[in-house]
Amino acid sequence: MAVVKINGVEKQYPKGTTYETIVQEYQQDFDGLIALVAVDGKIRELFKKVSGDCELSFFTLRDAVGYKTYVRSVTMLFMKSVYDLFGQECAGKCRVEFTIGHGHYISPKNMIPATAENAAKIKARMQELVDAAIPFMKKSYPIDEAMELFAEQDSVDKVDLFKYRRTSYVNVYEMDGYKDYYYGYMVPNAGYIKWFDVMEYDEGFMLLVPTRKEPKQVAPFKESKKLFNTLKESEEWGRKVGIETVGQLNNQICSGSLSELILVQEAEQERKIGEIAKDIVSRGNVKFVMIAGPSSSGKTSFSHRISIQLRTLGKTPHPIALDDYFVDREKTPRDENGDYNFECLEAIDIEKFNEDMNRLLAGERVELPTFNFKIGKREYRGNYKQLGPDDILVIEGIHGLNNKTSYTLPEESKYKIYISALTNVNVDEHNRIPTTDGRLLRRMVRDARTRGTQARRTIEMWPSVRRGEEENIFPFQEEADAMFNSVLIYELAVIKQFAEPLLFQIPKDAPEYYEAKRLLKFLDYFLGVTSESLPNNSICREFVGGSCFNV
Repeated sequence: MAVVKINGVEKQYPKGTTYETIVQEYQQDFDGLIALVAVDGKIRELFKKVSGDCELSFFTLRDAVGYKTYVRSVTMLFMKSVYDLFGQECAGKCRVEFTIGHGHYISPKNMIPATAENAAKIKARMQELVDAAIPFMKKSYPIDEAMELFAEQDSVDKVDLFKYRRTSYVNVYEMDGYKDYYYGYMVPNAGYIKWFDVMEYDEGFMLLVPTRKEPKQVAPFKESKKLFNTLKESEEWGRKVGIETVGQLNNQICSGSLSELILVQEAEQERKIGEIAKDIVSRGNVKFVMIAGPSSSGKTSFSHRISIQLRTLGKTPHPIALDDYFVDREKTPRDENGDYNFECLEAIDIEKFNEDMNRLLAGERVELPTFNFKIGKREYRGNYKQLGPDDILVIEGIHGLNNKTSYTLPEESKYKIYISALTNVNVDEHNRIPTTDGRLLRRMVRDARTRGTQARRTIEMWPSVRRGEEENIFPFQEEADAMFNSVLIYELAVIKQFAEPLLFQIPKDAPEYYEAKRLLKFLDYFLGVTSESLPNNSICREFVGGSCFNV
């Protein structure tokens, strides 16, 4: 017998009891489905067995690691269903490209017609597998055997990925004869996948899943056409340059031609920034360029680069930060925990901002404020502005796309830009890289360099940052006149060198250790490269250092 301690209470179980058996006793006490357990602080899948005395805790779909496990499992269930209906080749070529809201867009690469009929077939087959509770079987393969296995399936993406793995073994999952690779954990069987939907969308399928907030129902699909088109364009560009997966990126690094790729990518970004600048000028009446985007999107570097492009077109841009219109610290609203909520709209003195902008629009000379973050007050330091016929204000802030921010300004005087780091490289065809992972790593590296902030603190604060984005940025992204993807196809290979030492500093007993370990495992897929070849105006420089801009 083994003594298992749960919530401070000890109970005996026979050795060899699965954690799934134990979980079933406690599931009724949890709102979300329990997807994983922690055994003495180490994450374990539910089909694992009790081997001795231990302390147990649970992860549900409301927890990040539990939610990712559910999404990963439903993705394999989708691929298994495609395999059953259309064959191995179709399943292997299906690519999980990106998310729109809580829908995961999967491209069949024209191998399966994207019709409502086929979406219904896939969903029906998924439900059959759920009803049969088909297990997710996990087996560890020597790396060479795994490469042979996936070479036989013509899964070149996985062969390329494993080529650079430093481990001797890799874990392969199997569902009733279908084998696939996923980085991360799975639920025990398909019966756990109770909530999902499949619909046809554009040239592929949208796989819909619950949210962490509402884990027991499928979130309704909310279309974001501008975001979708921006993401699709980025995917197509990656396809053109031959880098869609980490394995292909590693191949390029090994070939010695990464410097050329960097120049091509930077030139492509500069071209897009130039096109946006031309669109701004072509409208004639634009006086306010409003830039907004989630944390670590590269807003500051972008604002400098768009300003340079505007100068080449005869305009005189002036940068303004919405943060300079923060209300004094004691007037800042507080959140449910009693902490200052700097990300809500009420933290900005909207009336004063609109007053100053309207006076500038009227041709008056206006002294603009500077917020002193050390003392928490607005100050006036002689920063006077007066707009001439060719002057444009470039305004950066998280509320830039919200019409309430600039409610008194004429619409024709505003040009709104949404910027985000929308990852366009996959680990392999079935394992996408979440955009949030790239931004978290960017922020971690930048905050450690510029503020001395430990990675542990950055990870701790990230859920709060994400909530602010969900409330104040994402709902307004479709309001943008232009969208800009700031991600660089090579950047994670560069950021790896800076992020790994920070993540290794997080102790095992810290709550953030699970996330640190996951990110370290993720970064291990990439071959690291130095930042020497980066241009000094690269958006990546905003995070790793060496930028020619004041970022």
